Amino acid sequence: MSDPTSLQMVASKALGGAEYWFHRFSLALAAQGAPTEVAIRRASGLENLDFGSLTVHRLPFRTTWDPISRHAVTRLIRHSQPDIIQTYMGRATRLTHLPRAGIIHLARLGGYYALDPYRHAHGWIGNTRALCDWMIQNGLPAARVHHIYNFADQARPVAPEQVAARRLQHGIPDDAWVMVTLGRFVGFKGHAHLLAALARLPQTIGGRPLRLVMLGDGPLGASLRQQSIHNRQESRIVWAGWQSDPSPYLQMADLVVFPSLDAEPFGNVILDAWRWGKPLVTTRFRGAREVVRHGEDAWCVPCEDAAALAGGILETLADPARMIALAKRGRERVAQDFSRNVILGQYLELYRQLAG
Repeated sequence: MSDPTSLQMVASKALGGAEYWFHRFSLALAAQGAPTEVAIRRASGLENLDFGSLTVHRLPFRTTWDPISRHAVTRLIRHSQPDIIQTYMGRATRLTHLPRAGIIHLARLGGYYALDPYRHAHGWIGNTRALCDWMIQNGLPAARVHHIYNFADQARPVAPEQVAARRLQHGIPDDAWVMVTLGRFVGFKGHAHLLAALARLPQTIGGRPLRLVMLGDGPLGASLRQQSIHNRQESRIVWAGWQSDPSPYLQMADLVVFPSLDAEPFGNVILDAWRWGKPLVTTRFRGAREVVRHGEDAWCVPCEDAAALAGGILETLADPARMIALAKRGRERVAQDFSRNVILGQYLELYRQLAG
């Protein structure tokens, strides 16, 4: 039986976690041989990403009420005639109104959004069990709510010379502990608590200095930099900016730190740490409580608690055996539960079931 054809649509202007997932997921479907096309917003950040051989449709996606945008979506659906349309975020979902029966509209949610823009879809995919439970509690039919986690791509090591060049570029000493955190500089990512935790840590651990690499950007960037200056920590922080490929930084990392607040729905950084075989210190936000096992595949601390976060970092870096054990079990969790093959298999099975 051939796989159903799908049209993946997102209307975002800027790049963030949902948009990078959309990109990775669409490429993974194509690599699996599943017939796939994508629709993105014209002149958006997604236009700068490489979609390989995928057919890419560039639509206006201006507002949810814009008749030109709605007409463009309807015209594309009529032309492409997919079996499945999967939309991401509210704008693409609201603009999708099917011109004929027989096409299945799935709305994929990666967060606790207002549900009204999503209710007209035929089904809903949530990337955590808690999110799916919440959708059902808020009136979506349980039989049409589907839980599928995100997948982690296999880590692809880069040349050691490239990693060394990045260390030299940022002035990171050869003997430094390198802590890496990834995410947009927005409130629920908890970066302010991480910077406060850094100020509580000693200058050296086991005779080695500390460096915190901040991979990201966003509206709180200026205030975070000001906080680092106020706390006299600027010399220990590398502001590396948003990286479309964070591989060199994850490869050099001794520890991945994820300080999100409870509003974080899932947290792909968990999977980033595990796939690279790096020990992880994370807060117990809602997504982590669902997938992480404290002391087994990560070291967990309370949210919004700089002292506890500093303590978790210090305890982990001071215990090499623990670091090795956490990293080893993290790799195993990816292979068992979050590999591309496992998650894509679940998506394609759902597509076949609905299209059939």
